[in-house]
Amino acid sequence: MNRIPLLVANWKMNLNAGEAAKFARAFRELIAPARADLGQRFEIAIAPAYPALDRLGQALEGSGIGLAAQNVHAEPSGAFTGEISISMLEDLGCRYALIGHSERRRIFGETDLAIQAKAKRLEESPVAPILCVGETLGEREAGSTLEIVARQLDTALDGASHGLASRLVVAYEPIWAIGTGRTATPEIAQTVHAAIRKTLIARLGSIASDTRILYGGSVMPSNARELLSQSDVNGALVGGASLDPESFAKIALASLETP
Repeated sequence: MNRIPLLVANWKMNLNAGEAAKFARAFRELIAPARADLGQRFEIAIAPAYPALDRLGQALEGSGIGLAAQNVHAEPSGAFTGEISISMLEDLGCRYALIGHSERRRIFGETDLAIQAKAKRLEESPVAPILCVGETLGEREAGSTLEIVARQLDTALDGASHGLASRLVVAYEPIWAIGTGRTATPEIAQTVHAAIRKTLIARLGSIASDTRILYGGSVMPSNARELLSQSDVNGALVGGASLDPESFAKIALASLETP
């Protein structure tokens, strides 16, 4: 299996371009002792707000740290005010793009079919999708977690090509744990991640054995190592804790301490 842990910072609507560059300078120093392991034993990407993408990309140049986008539009261009296209992300050097984040689904009304369109568009791009899936507290209490996650995966990946399958990253984000301080136990995370892998293999074939499945839901330095020690937890999608370079560095470096 080739599941190099991937740690992704999702800054959401925080940090302007100047603050992003300052973060990059501090963060690069903090992970300098593990520079030789970057790309070999772990991978890091940062998803800033759109206005900071260019400045952050410049500040990260030569560091081995990747650039990611928080979203992307399914169409290549057009009259879509406020949106961003894949070609724009490619031009900026983005390695990844989040699609289907719970906030996009819940606040902005993105449907499974809309996310499917984005996944299909990314088949044609070097920008790899990080497909986010997860359940609400009500769905979890109703015992529907695995059903909800399987539906989200099946719809998003309907008709996916082998090319997309080889680059796909999935992020499980229990909505009830995002920004609440509540975190799924490592055992809960492993159970859901194992179910996700089973669904991926059924949909995409044996290539999904290597798909990295990230956990996202109040990941902090205090719980990162235990979460990342689970066999099907292959990294983390980090929100609030990624806004502080020292905190995010501790989470990233925790991946080197796992079996």
